Amino acid sequence: MSDTEEIRLTLTQESDYAFRIAFDETSLDDLHTDEPSPLGADSGPNPSRLLVAAVANCLSASLVFALGKYKNSVNGVVTRATARMARNEQKRLRIAHIDVAIKLPDAAADYAQIDRLLEQFENFCIVTESVRSGVPVDVSVHDATGAVLHDSSAEAAETQDPP
Repeated sequence: MSDTEEIRLTLTQESDYAFRIAFDETSLDDLHTDEPSPLGADSGPNPSRLLVAAVANCLSASLVFALGKYKNSVNGVVTRATARMARNEQKRLRIAHIDVAIKLPDAAADYAQIDRLLEQFENFCIVTESVRSGVPVDVSVHDATGAVLHDSSAEAAETQDPP
């Protein structure tokens, strides 16, 4: 992949707030989007849901890639993402915060280089690192036992100056 790349897509209005998104120059199927009621018919994901899905998907893929880089076999990662909507100073709704919790299928001890790859995987997520300039994103990784292996919100709190 080069240092610069363009992503092209075409949105075509189907009705009211429903759009068909074509991913130009690819063989990907079109995606149908819509706004929730009362504006739309909730017949597809809206842009806010797509943004949250993109962040969660990118983080999950980055973690799977990092695990594979160290010859870890991984299948069955489950990721849950929650976005909090809030009004800004102009009273307009915005995505104010995204929480992403990734659960690995095995215990931490079963993964080679787990500490090292957990320190790095977020930095390789194109979407999350792009979004973070405007929306806080906290990420946690848990193993199959429920143990917290990584928590970016805790790391951020540790680096802040005390009051």
